Amino acid sequence: MNLVDELIEQGYLKTPEIIKGFRKVKRLDFLPDELKHLAELDEPLPLGQGQTISQPLTVAFMLELLHPKQGDKILDVGSGSGWTTALLSGIVGEKGKVYAMEIKKELKDFGEKNTAKYNFVKKGIAKFICGDGSKGLLEKAPFDKILVSAAADRIPSKLKKQLKIGGRLVIPVRDSIFLVVRKSNKFEEKEFFGFSFVPLIEKN
Repeated sequence: MNLVDELIEQGYLKTPEIIKGFRKVKRLDFLPDELKHLAELDEPLPLGQGQTISQPLTVAFMLELLHPKQGDKILDVGSGSGWTTALLSGIVGEKGKVYAMEIKKELKDFGEKNTAKYNFVKKGIAKFICGDGSKGLLEKAPFDKILVSAAADRIPSKLKKQLKIGGRLVIPVRDSIFLVVRKSNKFEEKEFFGFSFVPLIEKN
């Protein structure tokens, strides 16, 4: 059984659009050459510079919480290998937009090159930015959805404020994943325990 079918069977992948994204956008295309043979492993894998490509189970869990939809404008913080950016780009389609933020230039370039294999960059669906994603991207806010793929010590208030009403933020905080939903000026938060991430790097 391949990895996608396993994640469906285990109940982590449920939504048809997300399943379709996982089938179309291959994790293999986002790994360094020496790790491509490990693409079907349900484990995080090293990308160098202390960064990883997340465990597929975790990515599936986070995307299901995020509820990405066609036409959404999404901020992808800590875009790394570009895998989540490409998955999201496939879901939002040509009417949507995914802004991928990565603090390390080499990693941003690597992710952009990987995502370009699927034409999402050329079509203008995915845009890569080198910068501190913990502060969000104010000039493009508000966002329908914000996904963060590195662990913060707390939920950055700047990211919460850049959500549309009804918008969703999925973010790891220490060893949990939080779902934050904006209801006017109030925010609903839900915590899911038992995950592990590389830390979110912030510029002082």
